[in-house]
Amino acid sequence: MYSNKVMDMLKVQVNKEFYAAYLYLDMANFYADKNLDGFANWFYVQAQEELDHAMLISKYLLNNGIRPELEAIAKPDKEFKELIDPLEAALEHEKYVTKCIHEIYDAAMAEKDYRSKQLLDWFVLEQNEEEANADSLLQKMKMIGSGGQVFILDAQLAQRKHEPPSFDFD
Repeated sequence: MYSNKVMDMLKVQVNKEFYAAYLYLDMANFYADKNLDGFANWFYVQAQEELDHAMLISKYLLNNGIRPELEAIAKPDKEFKELIDPLEAALEHEKYVTKCIHEIYDAAMAEKDYRSKQLLDWFVLEQNEEEANADSLLQKMKMIGSGGQVFILDAQLAQRKHEPPSFDFD
């Protein structure tokens, strides 16, 4: 049996995942505007992953007879000036999402909602990967600065492809 409290928290998380996609699209646009198409690609893929996350949670809610409630998506509130700014903001945001997932996980454990815990187990692992990827990219950028090596990293980031989530309900 699921917990209404956990389901309500998941409904909120759906909208947070859609906001994350919107935030990452804004970051992609920042880099695209600077002709750093690899960095833009990295964030376009991130945005797609966040959409996948929102869809996974939505599908889970629907499979449990609960309709997700879509809210208006807020305009991203970050102002980017330096090339490193979106990378720092992305890591900060991933840490925030991890905190949110952990709060839902804590509620699922307290409510003995084992069904939701299965979903959240995947998200806990996914957030570990998300933070590690964001941190790795930030550390690389810190090492190379804003010199010509940015173009080498940009070319590497252009190779990133979207991979659908490994967790599904079907």
